[in-house]
Amino acid sequence: MLLGVNIDHVATLRNARGGFEPDPIHAAQICEESGATSITAHLREDRRHIKDQDVRALKKVLKVNLNLEMAVTDEMQKIALEIKPHSVCLVPEKRQEVTTEGGLDVAGQLNKVTNFVAPLVEAGILVSLFIDADEAQIRAAAKTGAQFIELHTGQYSHAFATPDEQEEFEKLREASRLAHALGLKVNAGHGLNYENVGRMREIDDLYELNIGHSIISRAVFTGLSQAVKDMSNLVK
Repeated sequence: MLLGVNIDHVATLRNARGGFEPDPIHAAQICEESGATSITAHLREDRRHIKDQDVRALKKVLKVNLNLEMAVTDEMQKIALEIKPHSVCLVPEKRQEVTTEGGLDVAGQLNKVTNFVAPLVEAGILVSLFIDADEAQIRAAAKTGAQFIELHTGQYSHAFATPDEQEEFEKLREASRLAHALGLKVNAGHGLNYENVGRMREIDDLYELNIGHSIISRAVFTGLSQAVKDMSNLVK
Protein backbone atom coordinates (compact mmCIF):
# COMPACT_ATOMS: atom_id res chain seq x y z
CA MET A 1 0.00 0.00 0.00
CA LEU A 2 1.34 3.40 -1.00
CA LEU A 3 1.24 6.72 0.86
CA GLY A 4 0.19 9.95 -0.80
CA VAL A 5 0.66 13.12 1.25
CA ASN A 6 -1.68 16.08 0.94
CA ILE A 7 0.13 19.40 1.38
CA ASP A 8 -2.90 21.72 1.42
CA HIS A 9 -2.43 22.63 5.08
CA VAL A 10 1.09 23.89 4.47
CA ALA A 11 -0.40 26.30 1.94
CA THR A 12 -3.12 27.27 4.44
CA LEU A 13 -0.44 28.30 6.94
CA ARG A 14 1.43 30.26 4.28
CA ASN A 15 -1.70 32.09 3.22
CA ALA A 16 -2.57 33.05 6.81
CA ARG A 17 0.11 35.74 6.63
CA GLY A 18 -0.06 36.38 2.91
CA GLY A 19 3.64 35.70 2.51
CA PHE A 20 5.84 32.98 1.11
CA GLU A 21 6.46 30.66 4.03
CA PRO A 22 6.09 27.86 4.73
CA ASP A 23 6.58 26.93 1.08
CA PRO A 24 4.31 24.03 0.04
CA ILE A 25 6.68 23.16 -2.80
CA HIS A 26 9.54 22.65 -0.35
CA ALA A 27 7.18 20.67 1.87
CA ALA A 28 6.30 18.42 -1.07
CA GLN A 29 9.97 17.79 -1.76
CA ILE A 30 10.57 16.82 1.88
CA CYS A 31 7.61 14.43 1.70
CA GLU A 32 9.01 12.96 -1.51
CA GLU A 33 12.42 12.41 0.07
CA SER A 34 10.84 10.85 3.16
CA GLY A 35 8.81 8.10 1.51
CA ALA A 36 5.69 9.65 -0.01
CA THR A 37 4.80 8.01 -3.32
CA SER A 38 2.60 10.87 -4.46
CA ILE A 39 1.75 14.44 -3.52
CA THR A 40 -1.86 15.58 -3.41
CA ALA A 41 -2.89 19.21 -3.80
CA HIS A 42 -6.50 20.42 -3.88
CA LEU A 43 -6.95 23.43 -6.12
CA ARG A 44 -10.22 24.78 -4.81
CA GLU A 45 -12.49 27.20 -6.61
CA ASP A 46 -11.86 29.83 -3.89
CA ARG A 47 -8.07 29.16 -3.84
CA ARG A 48 -8.14 29.15 -0.04
CA HIS A 49 -4.90 27.19 0.19
CA ILE A 50 -3.26 25.77 -2.95
CA LYS A 51 -2.79 28.32 -5.74
CA ASP A 52 -2.50 27.82 -9.49
CA GLN A 53 1.21 28.60 -9.39
CA ASP A 54 1.71 25.92 -6.71
CA VAL A 55 0.30 23.23 -8.99
CA ARG A 56 2.47 24.34 -11.90
CA ALA A 57 5.57 24.38 -9.71
CA LEU A 58 4.80 20.95 -8.29
CA LYS A 59 4.42 19.52 -11.77
CA LYS A 60 7.90 20.82 -12.67
CA VAL A 61 9.85 19.73 -9.59
CA LEU A 62 8.28 16.50 -8.34
CA LYS A 63 9.81 13.14 -9.13
CA VAL A 64 6.88 11.29 -7.56
CA ASN A 65 3.33 11.49 -8.90
CA LEU A 66 1.26 14.66 -8.63
CA ASN A 67 -2.38 14.04 -7.72
CA LEU A 68 -4.62 17.06 -8.31
CA GLU A 69 -7.85 17.16 -6.32
CA MET A 70 -10.49 19.28 -8.02
CA ALA A 71 -14.18 19.90 -8.48
CA VAL A 72 -16.15 18.90 -11.58
CA THR A 73 -16.03 22.31 -13.27
CA ASP A 74 -14.99 23.54 -16.69
CA GLU A 75 -12.28 25.72 -15.15
CA MET A 76 -10.67 22.80 -13.33
CA GLN A 77 -10.86 20.51 -16.34
CA LYS A 78 -9.10 23.13 -18.44
CA ILE A 79 -6.33 23.51 -15.84
CA ALA A 80 -5.85 19.74 -15.57
CA LEU A 81 -5.64 19.32 -19.34
CA GLU A 82 -3.06 22.11 -19.49
CA ILE A 83 -0.85 20.94 -16.59
CA LYS A 84 -1.42 17.20 -17.04
CA PRO A 85 -0.80 15.87 -13.53
CA HIS A 86 -0.26 12.15 -13.18
CA SER A 87 -3.76 11.82 -11.72
CA VAL A 88 -6.79 13.83 -10.68
CA CYS A 89 -9.28 13.07 -7.95
CA LEU A 90 -12.73 14.53 -8.50
CA VAL A 91 -14.32 15.74 -5.28
CA PRO A 92 -17.48 17.63 -4.29
CA GLU A 93 -16.86 21.19 -3.24
CA LYS A 94 -18.89 23.68 -1.22
CA ARG A 95 -17.68 27.21 -0.65
CA GLN A 96 -18.71 27.22 3.04
CA GLU A 97 -17.20 23.85 4.06
CA VAL A 98 -14.07 23.65 6.21
CA THR A 99 -12.92 20.55 4.35
CA THR A 100 -14.51 18.05 1.99
CA GLU A 101 -17.57 16.79 3.83
CA GLY A 102 -18.57 13.72 1.83
CA GLY A 103 -18.25 11.80 -1.37
CA LEU A 104 -19.09 12.92 -4.89
CA ASP A 105 -22.63 12.04 -6.00
CA VAL A 106 -21.67 10.14 -9.13
CA ALA A 107 -24.96 8.23 -9.34
CA GLY A 108 -26.95 11.46 -9.31
CA GLN A 109 -24.94 13.09 -12.11
CA LEU A 110 -23.68 10.11 -14.07
CA ASN A 111 -23.79 11.72 -17.52
CA LYS A 112 -22.05 14.88 -16.33
CA VAL A 113 -19.25 12.97 -14.61
CA THR A 114 -18.82 10.57 -17.52
CA ASN A 115 -18.50 13.43 -20.01
CA PHE A 116 -16.09 15.21 -17.67
CA VAL A 117 -13.86 12.16 -17.24
CA ALA A 118 -13.53 11.29 -20.94
CA PRO A 119 -11.13 14.06 -22.10
CA LEU A 120 -8.96 13.62 -19.00
CA VAL A 121 -8.52 9.91 -19.66
CA GLU A 122 -7.91 10.62 -23.34
CA ALA A 123 -5.11 13.00 -22.29
CA GLY A 124 -3.42 10.20 -20.36
CA ILE A 125 -4.45 11.38 -16.88
CA LEU A 126 -5.54 8.80 -14.33
CA VAL A 127 -8.94 9.72 -12.88
CA SER A 128 -10.19 8.86 -9.41
CA LEU A 129 -13.64 9.60 -8.00
CA PHE A 130 -13.87 10.44 -4.30
CA ILE A 131 -16.99 8.61 -3.15
CA ASP A 132 -18.67 7.22 -0.07
CA ALA A 133 -18.65 3.48 0.57
CA ASP A 134 -22.04 3.12 -1.08
CA GLU A 135 -22.98 0.42 -3.59
CA ALA A 136 -24.91 2.74 -5.91
CA GLN A 137 -22.01 5.19 -6.07
CA ILE A 138 -19.47 2.46 -6.76
CA ARG A 139 -21.57 0.92 -9.53
CA ALA A 140 -22.03 4.36 -11.07
CA ALA A 141 -18.30 5.09 -10.82
CA ALA A 142 -17.56 1.95 -12.79
CA LYS A 143 -19.63 3.31 -15.69
CA THR A 144 -17.80 6.64 -15.99
CA GLY A 145 -14.49 5.52 -17.47
CA ALA A 146 -12.54 6.51 -14.36
CA GLN A 147 -9.85 4.01 -13.43
CA PHE A 148 -9.90 4.59 -9.66
CA ILE A 149 -12.16 5.44 -6.80
CA GLU A 150 -11.01 6.93 -3.51
CA LEU A 151 -13.15 5.72 -0.64
CA HIS A 152 -14.14 8.43 1.81
CA THR A 153 -12.90 7.18 5.18
CA GLY A 154 -14.35 10.01 7.25
CA GLN A 155 -17.14 7.98 8.86
CA TYR A 156 -14.74 5.22 9.82
CA SER A 157 -12.28 7.76 11.23
CA HIS A 158 -14.98 9.42 13.34
CA ALA A 159 -16.20 6.02 14.57
CA PHE A 160 -12.75 4.70 15.45
CA ALA A 161 -12.54 3.40 19.03
CA THR A 162 -16.34 3.60 19.41
CA PRO A 163 -18.99 0.84 19.18
CA ASP A 164 -19.61 1.87 15.55
CA GLU A 165 -16.05 1.30 14.37
CA GLN A 166 -16.49 -2.24 13.05
CA GLU A 167 -19.64 -1.40 11.12
CA GLU A 168 -17.97 1.53 9.39
CA PHE A 169 -14.86 -0.51 8.69
CA GLU A 170 -16.88 -3.31 7.11
CA LYS A 171 -18.56 -0.80 4.81
CA LEU A 172 -15.14 0.18 3.50
CA ARG A 173 -14.00 -3.42 3.11
CA GLU A 174 -17.13 -4.46 1.22
CA ALA A 175 -16.96 -1.34 -0.94
CA SER A 176 -13.39 -2.16 -1.91
CA ARG A 177 -14.35 -5.73 -2.82
CA LEU A 178 -17.20 -4.54 -5.03
CA ALA A 179 -15.06 -1.90 -6.73
CA HIS A 180 -12.37 -4.44 -7.58
CA ALA A 181 -15.00 -6.84 -8.91
CA LEU A 182 -16.15 -4.05 -11.23
CA GLY A 183 -12.63 -3.40 -12.48
CA LEU A 184 -11.79 -0.32 -10.44
CA LYS A 185 -8.63 0.30 -8.45
CA VAL A 186 -9.15 1.63 -4.94
CA ASN A 187 -7.52 4.39 -2.92
CA ALA A 188 -8.78 5.71 0.41
CA GLY A 189 -8.51 8.80 2.55
CA HIS A 190 -10.01 11.47 4.79
CA GLY A 191 -9.56 11.68 8.53
CA LEU A 192 -6.97 8.92 8.69
CA ASN A 193 -4.35 9.39 11.40
CA TYR A 194 -1.58 7.56 13.24
CA GLU A 195 -4.06 5.73 15.47
CA ASN A 196 -6.68 4.55 12.98
CA VAL A 197 -4.68 3.99 9.79
CA GLY A 198 -3.49 0.51 10.75
CA ARG A 199 -6.81 -1.13 9.96
CA MET A 200 -6.55 -0.07 6.33
CA ARG A 201 -4.05 -2.91 5.94
CA GLU A 202 -6.94 -5.31 6.59
CA ILE A 203 -8.60 -4.23 3.34
CA ASP A 204 -7.28 -6.29 0.46
CA ASP A 205 -5.74 -4.54 -2.53
CA LEU A 206 -6.00 -0.93 -1.38
CA TYR A 207 -3.61 0.87 -3.69
CA GLU A 208 -2.85 4.16 -1.96
CA LEU A 209 -3.87 6.14 1.12
CA ASN A 210 -4.01 9.92 0.84
CA ILE A 211 -3.36 11.63 4.17
CA GLY A 212 -2.71 15.27 4.93
CA HIS A 213 -3.95 16.93 8.10
CA SER A 214 -2.64 14.33 10.53
CA ILE A 215 0.83 14.31 8.99
CA ILE A 216 1.14 18.10 8.91
CA SER A 217 -0.15 18.28 12.49
CA ARG A 218 2.48 15.83 13.73
CA ALA A 219 5.14 17.69 11.76
CA VAL A 220 4.68 20.67 14.09
CA PHE A 221 6.24 18.56 16.84
CA THR A 222 8.51 16.09 15.03
CA GLY A 223 9.40 17.80 11.78
CA LEU A 224 7.85 16.93 8.43
CA SER A 225 10.35 14.30 7.36
CA GLN A 226 9.86 12.26 10.54
CA ALA A 227 6.08 12.64 10.38
CA VAL A 228 6.01 11.23 6.84
CA LYS A 229 8.38 8.40 7.75
CA ASP A 230 6.25 7.46 10.76
CA MET A 231 3.08 7.31 8.67
CA SER A 232 4.79 5.46 5.86
CA ASN A 233 5.91 2.78 8.31
CA LEU A 234 2.36 2.38 9.60
CA VAL A 235 0.95 2.11 6.09
CA LYS A 236 3.49 -0.52 5.12
